[in-house]
Amino acid sequence: MSAYVIVHATIKDPEKVKEYAAIAGPTVAAAGGEFVSAGEVADVLAGQHGYDRAIVIKFPDKATAQAWYNSDEYQAAVPIREEAMDAVFILAEDPNK
Repeated sequence: MSAYVIVHATIKDPEKVKEYAAIAGPTVAAAGGEFVSAGEVADVLAGQHGYDRAIVIKFPDKATAQAWYNSDEYQAAVPIREEAMDAVFILAEDPNK
């Protein structure tokens, strides 16, 4: 069953984002994940949303997504991420895939 890491973020430091992406991006690929979408929030259709970016990363399953997030390789990028952006990471499963 596929799983998705959904990130809602607001950029604080664009240069730190580049540094973070250079480390974090390869960890996604190495863990079997793929970026589905990454960009600015185009519109909020209902409710309130305080973030300006949305990223969706697909993994083969929940365990793989969790292993990626908790890996030493990705966790090494977290302090840079915290300087680069305010972010919320959500893990969702797709029961149809």
